[in-house]
Order: sequence, then C-alpha cells, then structure tokens
Amino acid sequence: MQPARWFGVGSAEGTERRAGARAAAEALAGDEAKLLVVFSSPLHDLTALLAQIRTCVPDVPLIGCTTAGEIATTGPRDASVVVVALGGDGFAVQTAVATDASRDLRAAGARVAECVPTRHDLPHRVLLLLTDGLAGDQQEIVRGAYSVTGAGMPFVGGCAGDDLKMAQTFQFYDDRVLTDSVVGAVIASAAPLGIGVRNGWQRIGEPMLVTGSSGNRLHTLDDRPALDVYLEHVAVDKLDSADQEALARLSLRHPLGLSRLGNEEQVRFISGGDFDERSLSCLAEVPQGALVWIMEGDERSVLEATDAAGRDALAAIDGRPPLGMIVFDCIARRSALGSDPLLPERH
Repeated sequence: MQPARWFGVGSAEGTERRAGARAAAEALAGDEAKLLVVFSSPLHDLTALLAQIRTCVPDVPLIGCTTAGEIATTGPRDASVVVVALGGDGFAVQTAVATDASRDLRAAGARVAECVPTRHDLPHRVLLLLTDGLAGDQQEIVRGAYSVTGAGMPFVGGCAGDDLKMAQTFQFYDDRVLTDSVVGAVIASAAPLGIGVRNGWQRIGEPMLVTGSSGNRLHTLDDRPALDVYLEHVAVDKLDSADQEALARLSLRHPLGLSRLGNEEQVRFISGGDFDERSLSCLAEVPQGALVWIMEGDERSVLEATDAAGRDALAAIDGRPPLGMIVFDCIARRSALGSDPLLPERH
C-alpha cells in the first residue's frame, strides 16, 4: 500500500480578525500536515493574517501570496482568504525563498529550485512557484529554476496580485510578508501529480512584428511605438490619462499572444506602460523579431479551455480519484466571463 496522503481547503469571506484562523482550521483534513499554501486578498492585514493561521498550525512550512480574487470550493470570491493544506507520509515538502528578486531574477529562480526533499521513495515531484509579477521578466525566474532542476521536474504556480492596482504585490513565507520575492515548494508524492495548462484566448486581427524589445519591455511594433500600435489594434484612440490601472484593465480583455509553433499562443499580459516613451511592459519576455497578435476570449472559449486543462490533469493520474486540485487562474478570464467587479460593464 502507498503511504497515506490527504488534501484540504479552507476559506473565509471578508477581512474580519479571525478569518485566517477559520480558513486554516477548515483546511486541516488530517494529521501530519506538510505544507500550507495561502491565497489572500491584499485588503487583509497580512501580518496579522499569518499570525492567525499560525495559531492553528504553528510549525508547518507556509508559502502564499496576495491575489486579485480568490477561488475556493464554494466558488470565486473577493476580499477573502483561502488556505490549502496537504499532508500524510505520502507527501514530502521542502520550501525556499529568494528576496530582492528583481536584482537577479534568474538567480532567484535557481535559489528557490534548490529546495528538493530527500525522500527518494516519493518519485513524483513538482515545483510550485509564487512570484512578484511586477519584479520583471518572469521567464528569467523559470530559466533559473530549470538550470537547477532540468526539464524532468514540472513547474506550476503564478504571479501574486494586488486587485489590479499594479503597484505592489506580496508573498508569504512562514511568518513573513515579503515583496519583490519568489517563494516556492518542491512537493514530492507517492502517487502521480496531474497538471493541465490551457489559455482559452483566440487571435483577432492582423499580426504585428516586434521590431524593438528588451526583455519584457516592448518598445516598437511594426517600427512604431508599441503603446500607440496596441491602442489602435484594440480600437482605443487614447487613454484618458497616463493611468497604469486603466491600461491593465484594457489588457485584461486584450492581452498579447506570442506565436509558438504547434502550440497555443503564449499569452503576454501587459503589466504597465511608459506613457512618455510609448512603450509597454509585459509579465514575461517578448523577443525581438517575434509575431504577436491581439487576443480575445469569451465565456465559451474560456470554459472550454478550463475543461481541457482539467481533463489533461486527470489523465496524468492514471484514473486514480484526485485528492484535490489547486487552480491558478489569470484575472483576465474574469472579464471574459463577465464577472469582474474591477471592470466596468461592457455595452
């Protein structure tokens, strides 16, 4: 028989003082917890929130981050906290953190990827990474992690959010609230871990050639200022002001898609712009010479992608019933589903 494993989820609505403790207590589905993963609205007092969680689980490794909306077993919410817990002798976990990540994103990824458990009897492994998406090119973090693990270990995770303010996100590591950081955990399991990834976005309009870029900064498209070309393609004459939040909201509905042979386009969410230089910043690299498209999604395409990702994840566990699921979703899908309170109604 395989060693026992368990998985639990707890959540609490609102930002009242005991929300963290209630979510943590609900998540503890068994004994011998090995890891807590915390997703929280930035509206919480984050230091107090972690202290509340620690009243229930004082010594278990903890990672997490702030969000732009939380998902629990009861559905999506805002201004809440979600705690995921896993445990049992069939899991082993090692965590790590890299601070001041923007100084060297590749080194930060490598540092966190070194946290590999020593349980050789647990052959199935995954690296869970939670990052500050405002720190720079997220692909550099991934490259650094791959330099340590090689291609044999899959990665999952996402960027922290701040309710679309695009100003500052926070990451959690044990009792610490951090920013400009990468936190991660290598999870080793006695049974397979299934992963599925789909984006649900579709190309619209004509392709654009990246004629000037550096890392995640997009300077020119078709030899013209990138911000101006982007606004033309999404039929917006101009933004009312140099408003990063307005640009982020626009990008929710129309991210960029980077062509990849034989696969879905890689989506590049626009995280900001330089309104004087007329350039754009993306969460990850947009290489010079690449073709990019404006992307668009609707309820049908997003839900079909969700179903496909779920089927892919279940297929990887060879028919075994899943203990649970951790789902990472981009806030852009909320606009496609018409359920994003941060966005104005479309007419």
